[in-house]
Amino acid sequence: MHRSLLLIICFSMVITVGLIGVPTVAQSDISSDFHTSERCVSCHGTVVSSKGETASFATEWSASIMANSARDPYWQGSVRREVLDHPQASDAIQTACASCHMPIRYLTDKSQGHKTAVFAYLPFSTNKEDAGADGVSCDVCHQIQSTGLGTPASFNGQFVVAPPGTNPRPVFGPFSITNPQVIQLHQQISGYTPTQSGHIRDAALCGSCHTLYTETLGPDGKPVGRFPEQMTYLEWLHSDYRDKESCQQCHMPAVNGSVAITSILGVPRDGVRMHTFVGANFFVEAMLGAHHDKLGVTAQPVSLADAKAGITSFLETRAARVIVGPMELTQNGLSFPVRVENLTGHKLPTAFPSRRAWLHVVVTDAESHTIFESGKLNPNGSIIGNANDADPSRFSPHYSEITNPDQVEIFEAILGDGDGHVTTGLLYTTHYLKDNRILPAGFDKASAPGDIAVHGKAVDDPGFIAGASTTRYALLTNGAKGPFHVAVELEYQPIGYRWAQNFVPYHAAEPQQFVMYFDQAAAQSALVLAHANATTNSSY
Repeated sequence: MHRSLLLIICFSMVITVGLIGVPTVAQSDISSDFHTSERCVSCHGTVVSSKGETASFATEWSASIMANSARDPYWQGSVRREVLDHPQASDAIQTACASCHMPIRYLTDKSQGHKTAVFAYLPFSTNKEDAGADGVSCDVCHQIQSTGLGTPASFNGQFVVAPPGTNPRPVFGPFSITNPQVIQLHQQISGYTPTQSGHIRDAALCGSCHTLYTETLGPDGKPVGRFPEQMTYLEWLHSDYRDKESCQQCHMPAVNGSVAITSILGVPRDGVRMHTFVGANFFVEAMLGAHHDKLGVTAQPVSLADAKAGITSFLETRAARVIVGPMELTQNGLSFPVRVENLTGHKLPTAFPSRRAWLHVVVTDAESHTIFESGKLNPNGSIIGNANDADPSRFSPHYSEITNPDQVEIFEAILGDGDGHVTTGLLYTTHYLKDNRILPAGFDKASAPGDIAVHGKAVDDPGFIAGASTTRYALLTNGAKGPFHVAVELEYQPIGYRWAQNFVPYHAAEPQQFVMYFDQAAAQSALVLAHANATTNSSY
């Protein structure tokens, strides 16, 4: 069929009767600055590589944490908690939190000179045209311009898009679009001009939202300081990964084979990446599936299950490595080092400070009796021996050596308020009391800027270095007979026990909803990232 005739047919199908599933476009809608992802689905939804691999942008993205950033029940509970703590700053808090989690609403309100009222849109329905629920939508990432990326001006979600009313608006992608028919069709359907730009694959684009400073608020709700809450991009910049792997290369797996990225007039291209956005929050991903209707999730349950499985596999294979030994056995005791290697391009764990990883170590004797155990997870999601889980005013330090089962090596961020008290209230926070999250390769803790520095006893620990942390275990065998077997697991929780339970006093729908969800799934709140075993050569 002649291409001109094909184009005429495509236009007719799209604009008049919408037979191919593309929404019928009204002229009044074309001039809008943003559309929800529904506008992109029909042309970019069905993608199959030359090797038969399905890579549906729409299906992958819709089940991801990115798509559900506004539906995230922990985020909703956290915003409500901060508003209840600082009611005088309610408008500013909701607007700031919406900039990265409800960006279409935020950008639209910003262009009109309005604040964004997050709670005015909750709870969400399953309406796919709800711009607030659409999360980090296609329109947002692909409209971000290169201006200021990687600089402080772009952090906290302050990236630049075309001015309001620009028509047609540029949408950026990694590939050159030279066919004028494709460009014209894209403009007709969306009002946007497809534009090639390499910045769409630059880690700095991700860094605009994954570098987050929060304002410390005083009793009157006014800012009194600034706290580096999430520094994933800056951690990456201070590592060896800045020269070898971008955020997109790790979190957007490559499609196997060439792919036509659109079902209309598409041509096969190499180097296409999936829009799964595999990351670290398997726990909330599971909640999206378990409470699908309540949270207004539009992705199908099977897609959500696939997304959780993908995140789980990613964490189990790409996050860390554990090495045990050599073993040293005496007549009365056993000692051995445990080395945890960070395989990621940022701290492990990174981002929101609710995340923690820890060592679960079990030593058994010749009769398989446990003679030592540190770091066991309770069914309620707390860690035995962790001071912070037992008492919100305390926390466990970083250990270079562990000699007691009540000592647990926990890699985490502990926040402090202006009086030096432990807190999980982000807008009370002034500094880190502890930050021994495992450093990425190439990260020099001595030269790290203050915003990404190590805090607490890990600063002076010679075993806490770029790319790894080594903890020595020394225990008494108390007459037990060997050979002795050591089993080590590096466990990980996206949302630690204290970060969930500190919601309990807040009698509002969103925090109480999350506490209920957490308690229901607490036993499945952790994942083993890596494990290792060793056995002594002698029974002594």
